[in-house]
Amino acid sequence: MNKGDLVEAVASELNTNKTEAAKAVEAVLSCIAKGVKTDGKVSIVGFGSFIKRDRAARTMNDPRTGKPIQVAASSTCAFKPSELLKGSL
Repeated sequence: MNKGDLVEAVASELNTNKTEAAKAVEAVLSCIAKGVKTDGKVSIVGFGSFIKRDRAARTMNDPRTGKPIQVAASSTCAFKPSELLKGSL
């Protein structure tokens, strides 16, 4: 399922048009992104948690040349599903 499919599913579930459903999906995704950025974690009971993870700077090998290169520190977002979601799969 991609974002377009999600918008269609939300529109169908809410008996509304795709424009309103797209606004709702965008609002939810935006709030999750802001929450992870500011608080480091967004938990949705029964669904799961979005968690900010920091990666330290490191040295790795360039796959083309085999020479070592420095990779800068970065942040990423991880998702941990709830037990309820795991059980429904």
